[in-house]
Amino acid sequence: MADSNAAEPSFTPREQQVLALLSGGDTYCSIAKRLGISRHTVDTYLRHLRKKTGTHNRTQLAVLASQLGYRA
Repeated sequence: MADSNAAEPSFTPREQQVLALLSGGDTYCSIAKRLGISRHTVDTYLRHLRKKTGTHNRTQLAVLASQLGYRA
């Protein structure tokens, strides 16, 4: 998981929306439906977010999002 002492990465407004929904327990499909985008686009956002944060999977990313205060 990302180093807790590292500076918080910069997220786009849409990435912030995806993080908030992910931290709230939403699935790829429900995130896509709520934001009016495809499941594939959600997957792309999550891959970019994992790269930015250094997380390795969706669960780690969801935990980090919650720790950073992203809530749906």
